[in-house]
Order: sequence, then structure tokens, then C-alpha cells
Amino acid sequence: QVQLVESGGGLVQAGGSLRLSCVASARDSGYTAMSWYRQAPGDQRQLVAGITAGLTTHYADSVKGRFTISRDNAKNTMYLQMNALKPEDTGVYYCNLGTRIGTSNGYWGQGTQVTVVS
Repeated sequence: QVQLVESGGGLVQAGGSLRLSCVASARDSGYTAMSWYRQAPGDQRQLVAGITAGLTTHYADSVKGRFTISRDNAKNTMYLQMNALKPEDTGVYYCNLGTRIGTSNGYWGQGTQVTVVS
């Protein structure tokens, strides 16, 4: 069983930056893609960015050019650098360890709140 723990959320003004981290307690050979999802109040959980074990990345159109996903495989850790934040980036950010980016299977963290105020 793998546990995922997110950190780094908070309250920030529009235009500001935050860096999220997700640490996995162990590895599971069947699950190697790590992703960040966001869930805004009243909305479904949506894919923000994902990264494979081979460091191939994928971004939602809404965050391209502003967010950067990365991972340190030796530390079982994934990061999301969020710059030029907008109020619409507000939500709970969840870390996922799955079989492929965007499949929403596998393991989930408990989420970390990001609030962007104008």
C-alpha cells in the first residue's frame, strides 16, 4: 500500500507563486505515472498536470506556460511549481499515482488547498 502526502498549499494573491510537493511512502511497480488534479467547489476533479517515470509531461491547456511539474524518482517525490496564479486556479489539489497520466486510478493523497485571491 502506498500513501501519498501533499504539502505546499496556501493562500496567495493573484500573480503569485506556490510550490506543491507530493511524497510517496513506497513504490508500486504497476503504478508509475504521477499527476496533480484540482477540484474546485462544485466541480469534478480535473487533471492539471502529469509526469511519467521517464519524465514525459502533460499539462492542461489552462496551466501551460505557468505551471511546471517535476519529479525526483530517487526521493519518490513529485512537485508542481505554480506561477502567475489566477483565482480560477483555486481548489483542492490532489496527488495521484496511477498506471498512466489521466487514468485516475491507483493511489490518492488527501489533498492540499490552494486559494488565489484577486
